[in-house]
Amino acid sequence: MSTYVRAVANNKPIRIDSSSSDEEEEDDHRNLVDQNHRKPPSPPAAAFHVEDLSSRFRRLNLRLQKKYIIAILVVFVVIFFFFSVTDFGSIFSTSSFKFDSLNDRIKESELRAISLLRQQQVSLLAAWNRSNTSDPTQLGDLNSALFNQISLNRQIQQILLSPHSTGNNLVDDSNGIVYDRCRTVDHNLSQRKTIEWNPKDGKFLLAICVSGQMSNHLICLEKHMFFAALLNRVLVIPSSKVDYQYDRVVDIDRINKCLGKKVVISFEEFSNLKKGHMHIDKFLCYFSQPQPCYLDDERLKKLGSLGLTMSKPQPVWDEDTRNPNKKTVQDVLGKFSYDDAVMAIGDVFYAEVERQWVMQPGGPIAHHCKTLIEPNRLILLTAQRFIQTFLGRNFVALHFRRHGFLKFCNAKKPSCFYPIPQAAECILRVVERADAPMVYLSTDAAQSETGLLQSLVVLNGRPVPLVIRPARNSAEKWDALLYRHGMEGDLQVEAMLDKTICAMSSVFIGAPGSTFTEDILRLRKDWGSASMCDEYLCQGEEPNIVAENE
Repeated sequence: MSTYVRAVANNKPIRIDSSSSDEEEEDDHRNLVDQNHRKPPSPPAAAFHVEDLSSRFRRLNLRLQKKYIIAILVVFVVIFFFFSVTDFGSIFSTSSFKFDSLNDRIKESELRAISLLRQQQVSLLAAWNRSNTSDPTQLGDLNSALFNQISLNRQIQQILLSPHSTGNNLVDDSNGIVYDRCRTVDHNLSQRKTIEWNPKDGKFLLAICVSGQMSNHLICLEKHMFFAALLNRVLVIPSSKVDYQYDRVVDIDRINKCLGKKVVISFEEFSNLKKGHMHIDKFLCYFSQPQPCYLDDERLKKLGSLGLTMSKPQPVWDEDTRNPNKKTVQDVLGKFSYDDAVMAIGDVFYAEVERQWVMQPGGPIAHHCKTLIEPNRLILLTAQRFIQTFLGRNFVALHFRRHGFLKFCNAKKPSCFYPIPQAAECILRVVERADAPMVYLSTDAAQSETGLLQSLVVLNGRPVPLVIRPARNSAEKWDALLYRHGMEGDLQVEAMLDKTICAMSSVFIGAPGSTFTEDILRLRKDWGSASMCDEYLCQGEEPNIVAENE
C-alpha cells in the first residue's frame, strides 16, 4: 500500500513508500501457519516512524536547497555575463544625450517662438495704429492684418509644441487625443466668397501680361479673369506670338468646363470671330507709372503685328506698380465699366484689388472645380508618374531659389537669402517634423550649392536624399507622355512640372518673395494638399550673415 503525505512547505503531494506493506506480510506467512492462526498484523501507524519521516524530509530539503542554490548561481552567472558584454556607460550616456537633445530642441523652439512673438508684436501695433483712423480703406486692411497674426500665433504654438511631440503627432495631455502635426489644412471652400461670371454676348476683354516670367503671368491672368467676371466679358487669352503659349502649360478648356459656359477663348478663336478685323475699342491702363500699361513701344508693335488696331492706351488713375494702392470692386466698376465690344486692360500683376477675396482658396469666381487655373493634363499625369517612380506618397518638397536671388533678397529688410549651412538646419527641422524620408528639390542653384546642401542635410546620422528631376532618359518611362506629345525640353512645361510635383508633396518649403512659390501655394490651397507644416525657408529667422550692398 502506498501512502501520501502532503508537505506543508509547498503544498505538493510527496509519495513515501512504507517498509512493510500488507502484501509483503501476506507472502511471508502464507505457507507457515493457517489463516486462523496468523499473528494479527500490526496497526498501520506502527509502520511509520517519526525518525524515518524526519530523515526523509531532511533529505528532501537538502535536495531542494541544492536546486535553489544551483538556480541562484545560474542567475548570477547570467547577470555577470550581461554586465561583461554590455557597456552601461554608453547606455547612460545615450540617455543623457537624448535628454540633452530634448533640452536643446526646447531651447531652440523657445528662441524661435520669442523671435516670432516680437514680429507679431510689431505687426499688431501697426494694425492698432491703422485702426485709429477714419479712412475706410485702412479699416478694411485691419481684418487681413488680424487674420495674418492669428496664423502666426498658430505657427508659434506649433514651434513650442514640436520638441514634445513624437514622430508626426502631437498629444493633448488633457484628453489623450493624438493630433497629426502635419495634417492638411481644411480651408472650408464651401464658405468662400464668390462672384458669378456671366459674359454678355459680343463683349470681350483682352488680357495683357508683360511683367516677369510665367509665374507672374499666371497670377496676372488669374486677376484678369476676376476683372472679366466683374465686367461680364469673355476673356481672350494672349497670343503665343507676344506672350507664352499658355495652353501647353495650363488647361484652358477646363476653365470653361468648370463654369459650364464659354468664359475664355484663345486669341486665334477671337481672331476668327472678328474675321481679321480686330480693333480694341477701349485700351485702359490700370497702372500709369513707371509707364502706362507697363508697355513699351516694342511691345505695342508686337500687338500691332497680330492685326490689332488700337488707340493710345489711357491710364484710368494715377497708380504706380512700385507702390500700388488697395482698390475695391466699386473702384474697378467705376473706372472700367464701358459698353464697348472689345476692351483691353494693361498688366494687372501688381494690382491690389480685394486681395483676400482674389487670393482665397478656390479663387473669387463661382465654379464647381477645385481650381480654375490648373496644370495641363499631360503635366499633371507626368507629375504623378514621377512621384510614383522616385518619391512615394510621403515627401517634402523644397523650392530652393538661388540664381539672381541674392541681390533681390538683400534689397529687402530683412534679407531672404540664407547661407547653405543655415538653410540645411531649417530644412532638417521641417523634415524631422514631417517624418518624411526624402526631399524633392526644385532649384536653379548650381551643383556646388546643391552638393554642399546634400552633405549637410543629415538626420540621425543618415543623409536625407535630395531628389532632383533627372534629364530625359529613354530607359525611364515616367516622362513618356511629354516626349510623345513633343513637350519635352520646353522650359515653361518643365517649370510647371516642378510646380505640380511640389504642389502634391506632403509638406512644402517655399522661397519667400518668389511668385513661383506663391503659385505652388495657390495650387496646394485649391487642391486641399496644403499642410500645417508648410512654411517659407527659415521662416521667422534672419540670415546669420548679409553681404553689404554695392
